[in-house]
Amino acid sequence: QVQLVESGGGLVQPGESLRLSCEASGTFRPIAHMGWYRQAPGKQRDMVAIIRAIGGPSYLDSVKGRFTISRDNAKNTVYLQMNNLTPEDTAVYYCNIRDMRANNYWGQGTQVTVSS
Repeated sequence: QVQLVESGGGLVQPGESLRLSCEASGTFRPIAHMGWYRQAPGKQRDMVAIIRAIGGPSYLDSVKGRFTISRDNAKNTVYLQMNNLTPEDTAVYYCNIRDMRANNYWGQGTQVTVSS
């Protein structure tokens, strides 16, 4: 059973930073990619950033240059450094793992609120 535990969300002011962490545990097949998605109220869940086992990372256009995804393979942990946050970044952020058989695993979500 795969478990993803997220941490690092919170309430910040515009222009501030947050770092999200997601630690994966359990038994899973080789990973195709790990990443972060977000969902604001009344909107669909969007990919924010993913980091692939092979190949480079991908980002949502609106976060390019502000967010950085990284991974610690030894700890099975993926991070999302979010800088210069804006109110439009407010959402629940979900960690995701997709394995080589296209099985998706999700964390419980962590709330990020950007407000003055």
